[in-house]
Formats: sequence, C-alpha cells, structure tokens
Amino acid sequence: MKRCTFVLLILCLLLTGCWDRRELNEISITLAMAIDKVEDEYQLTVQVVVPSEVSMKTGTGRSTVTLFQAKGETVYEALRKMTVDSPRKIYPGHLQMLVLGEELAREGISESLELLSRDWEIRSDFFVAVARGVTAAEILNVSTTLENIPANKMFNTLKTSEGAWSATNGISLNELITDLVSDGKEAVLTGIFITGDQEIGSSKQNAESITPAARIQYDHLAIFKKDKLVGWLTESESRGYNGITDSVKTTVGPISCPNGGKATIEVIKFKTNVKGKINNGNPEVDIEIKVNGNVGEVQCHIDLTKQESIDELAKIYEDELRKNINQTIETAQKKYKTDIFGFGNAIHRSNPREWKKIKDQWDEKFSDLNVNIKIDVKLQRMGTLDNSFLEKMKD
Repeated sequence: MKRCTFVLLILCLLLTGCWDRRELNEISITLAMAIDKVEDEYQLTVQVVVPSEVSMKTGTGRSTVTLFQAKGETVYEALRKMTVDSPRKIYPGHLQMLVLGEELAREGISESLELLSRDWEIRSDFFVAVARGVTAAEILNVSTTLENIPANKMFNTLKTSEGAWSATNGISLNELITDLVSDGKEAVLTGIFITGDQEIGSSKQNAESITPAARIQYDHLAIFKKDKLVGWLTESESRGYNGITDSVKTTVGPISCPNGGKATIEVIKFKTNVKGKINNGNPEVDIEIKVNGNVGEVQCHIDLTKQESIDELAKIYEDELRKNINQTIETAQKKYKTDIFGFGNAIHRSNPREWKKIKDQWDEKFSDLNVNIKIDVKLQRMGTLDNSFLEKMKD
C-alpha cells in the first residue's frame, strides 16, 4: 500500500497540467490583422473582439470590436508593443483575415509573413488580401452591416464570392507561401478596397444605416513576381485567371445573342486541365477546359426549343471564354512577365529533366511560351421555361 502511495506521489510531480493555458479574461481575441509599411517600420493593426458587446445579455450598444495599433522594426516587435495600450495580451489564434498594405506589397511581403508562418498559436487557414487604394489599417476601421464583426464580414464575403463569382480568390497563408517559394508559379491575392465615405465608415453610424456610407468590397487580383506586387488584373482578367487555374466553382457570364440582345449563361461545372510538354526543344502548354452550364436569362429573340439555338449560344460563350483566356495570358506574358498560372509547374511535372535546364531562364521562356487552348461548352437546361415570356409580350 505504501509503495502504491509513493508511486502516485511521484506521478503527481510529473504532471504539469496545461502549461500554455490562458484564461479568456487574460487575452484579446484577434480576428483581423493589417500590416502596412510606414517609412522604415512595420505598422501593425489588429481588430479585437469586445466580449461584453458580443454577448446579447451584457451588450450596451457600443462597437463589437476595437483596434490596437503599434509600429516596430519587425512585426513581432510591433505585436508585443501593443501591450502598452491593450489591457490584455493580443491572441491571434482565431485570425480570419490578414490585409497587407499596397505599399508593403510592392516592397515585398515575405519578411512580414515570417512570424505568422512560424508562430505556433496562429492557424494558417485564414485568408490574405491586399488593400487597394487605401492602407490596410483603414480597411479594418470600417464598420459593417449584416455581420457585426467586420472580420467575419470580410472572411464570409470572400468565401461566398469565390464560390459564386469567379473574379475573386480566397488564398490562405499556406497557399500563399507555397506560391512564394515555388519555382514554377508566382503568387496572386485578391484586392480589397473601400467605397463611399471613409470617414463615416469608421463610425457605428455606418453599420446602423440601411445604406451604409462606406463599404468594404473585393475586386481585381493582385499579381506578384517573387514576393513583390507588380500589378493588378482587371475584373475580366481575374475571371480568366481563375478559369486557367481551375478555381471556378460556379459563375455567370453575359453573352451577345446572334440577332442582338443579351443572354446570361450560368456555369454549373468548370474543369480545367493544364499539361506541359517540350515540343522540338521548346516548352509548350496545353489547356483543356470543359464547361457545363444553363441558359440563366434571355433578353433577346431566340428560339430555345431548337437544339441549334442552344448550340449557337454555347459556341458564342466558348468564343468569349477563349478571348478572355487569351487576353489574360497575354497580360501576364507581355505586360508583367510573371507566371501566375503555374505553367512552369506543369512543365516540371511533365519533364523534370528539361525543366532543370530552363528554370533559371523561365521568365524569358514564359514570355514567349506557346499556349494551346481547347474549350468544350455544353448547355444543358433552360430553367422552367423554353422560350422567354418576353417573346409573348413582343407579340
């Protein structure tokens, strides 16, 4: 009996409990973070939840979040310096959004991301975006409707948009770092900006209005070379990029009808396959795209009861898509000279030996790369009507 008691006492000494445990009343839960470059220092801004205002029982009607800001020679230093202002230690373990300032992005983002990739408290599944036309800190300072926590609004909007509208792309930290260190693909991030009156947007009045004075929106893709922002794709080119990289889930696109007017095609399935090859000593890429869609809206004179009419619309959509894909590739090749599509990776997968020979000159090779595009579009359904009721109104 004494021996058992002695063993239990020894085991108790070895049990340390949760050494890293932190009480909720000791931490500031951070859901969004912004990094700007101000002169030679990093300016870090964090959006922290106000627990008493999130709770329905104890809420007083004040803002559900507050901002803390600090500068430092490194991001880590700025984060720790916030303790001179925040009564609780900043806890980024539930981070949902990271916004990078455009000036910082043009100088290079890799150093500012090092802490976030290393810190064991931070999950890497949050989205990363680039502020466009404003600082990253100003993005975090806008009150939002529908979602009373702006970080949740930013995260959910990007997640919804990338699934329903193919001009945005939710890139996580892991995906970003993978692209930054890859030999055959450069990074891309979605842009985020403010519309309307920015001064009113920072007040609670903005969230209480039916029509907010300022809104946070996503638009255009920021493209990088190494870790530096080199330019922006247009909305059309952003859609083309997502098509090439097999990132389209569902979307819609208007096309011109054969006899004038417009029809809108709803894409329900979009599949892209990219293959690299070496042809007569030169790298080439084949892109095969298969699209299944519906006729979503008709504002023109066309008989949808005839299969040839459906086939004609499919051909028009195919031609528009091909034009869009070609324009996007040309912009990346000729204007920015940066392989954002991963064509280099495709060459590497198909022929590792040849890729080893050309990877150091890939920027030049990519600019003159021959890209072969094959597109197959099939339109399946036309909704609950054959021809539009607009036809009967015209009669």
